[in-house]
Amino acid sequence: MPQLELLRTDHGPALLEFERKNRAWFAASIPDRGDHYFAHFDTRHHELLAEQATGACFFHVLVDGAGVVLGRVNLVDVAGGSAELGYRIAEEAAGRGLATAAVRGACTLAAAEYGLTTLRAATTLDNAASRAVLARTGFTPAGEVLLDGRPGLRFVRDLPRPAAG
Repeated sequence: MPQLELLRTDHGPALLEFERKNRAWFAASIPDRGDHYFAHFDTRHHELLAEQATGACFFHVLVDGAGVVLGRVNLVDVAGGSAELGYRIAEEAAGRGLATAAVRGACTLAAAEYGLTTLRAATTLDNAASRAVLARTGFTPAGEVLLDGRPGLRFVRDLPRPAAG
């Protein structure tokens, strides 16, 4: 079973391969990262790691036993006990329950490791698979939103508070 790992420097090459291989697949349902992202990937990767070190975000990769990146699950804009969740799964891994498992894992990490109490997410209305993942993982609709000019829904999920020990 693939494992969710906090982003590290050594994930860079596999992550770039994941993004390149799945670029068209992702662009069909979410805004494309653009050529600049790929041309300057190493710089961006190091910037993300520096941002992660501040605690303002937590970037995760879903990695199989061979080190191949099958997905990403990110928690960004961490503040006041909440964060925005975003995720993407490789085309070759879609439809196998990996997105649901990865989002559940990120929710567990968010509460237990990062001390978060609420997660937010958003997806376009035409992304039925993403809406289904959010519903299966305890997110509830919280209003309409425009995402890159496309109609979408915002979701929210309250996380369990750690038991007092």
